[in-house]
Amino acid sequence: MSLPNQPRVLAVTNQKGGVGKTTTAINLGAALADAAAPVLIIDIDPQGNASTGLGIEPDQRSLTTYDLMLEGADISDVIQKTAFEGLDIAPATTDLSSTDIDLVDQENRVFMLKSALNRDALQRYAFVLIDCPPSLSLLTVNALAAADAVLVPLQAEFFALEGLSQLMLTIRNVRETANPDLRIDGIALTMVDQRNNLAKQVEDDVRNTLGDLVMQTMIPRNVRVSEAPSFAVPVTVYDPSSKGSQAYRDMAKELLDRAATTAEEAV
Repeated sequence: MSLPNQPRVLAVTNQKGGVGKTTTAINLGAALADAAAPVLIIDIDPQGNASTGLGIEPDQRSLTTYDLMLEGADISDVIQKTAFEGLDIAPATTDLSSTDIDLVDQENRVFMLKSALNRDALQRYAFVLIDCPPSLSLLTVNALAAADAVLVPLQAEFFALEGLSQLMLTIRNVRETANPDLRIDGIALTMVDQRNNLAKQVEDDVRNTLGDLVMQTMIPRNVRVSEAPSFAVPVTVYDPSSKGSQAYRDMAKELLDRAATTAEEAV
C-alpha cells in the first residue's frame, strides 16, 4: 500500500452536528496509523472532543491550536503524542470559542491556520486530519484554506443532503478566494443502519446526487463505536473485531487508494 509523498491535509468537516465528524477523525486516524500511515489530528473544535477522545486531558493541554493560530506557537511545540503508535494530536480547548472575534480585524484571518502549518514539521505524517467545529465559522474556513482536500462525514438520515449544499457553496467560495486547489476526497456515510429501508434510500439518493464523491465504505451504527470515546480510545483499540473497527479499517484503505490515485493524476 503506497503512502503519499507529502502529508495530505484533510479538513474533516460538516456544519451539521451529530454526524460522526470527530468520531470519524479519531477512528479513521487510528486505522490509518495501524496501516503504517502516521497521522496528526489537528483539533480546532472548541469542544476539544478529539483531544479528550484520544486521552489528552484539559490540564495536559499547555499549548493548543489557539496558541498555534493566534499566539505564534510553533506546530512542533503544540503537537502531543497519544498512547497510540503513529497517532499524534494538536489539542484544543474552549479558548477557541472566541476565535471569530479575535480574528475579525486580522487582514489574513482566513490564512492563520495555513500560515501556522509548517509543512517541514509535518513530514513524518502521511495524513493530517483537521477536526473542524460543527459550523461554517471562521475556524472551518481556516481549515478549508489550509487543506489539500475535504472529507465530509454524512449521517444516513432523511435530511442528509440538507445543509450539504451550503457546505459545497462554502467550498466553492474558498476555491475562488483562498485555495484554488481544494478538492473533495470523499463523502463518508456514517451511522448507517442496514436493517432500515430508509438508510438504503438515503444511500441511493446521496450516490445518485454525488456519484463517485461518495466513498464505497459506509460506517455502520455500532454500539462499540459509541462506547469507545468514554474510554478515551479509538474503536480499533476498544474492540478490534467489531463491525465499526472493520469499517474504519476499510475506509482507511479506500482513502489511501484515493490518495494514490490523486498523486498519479498529479504526475
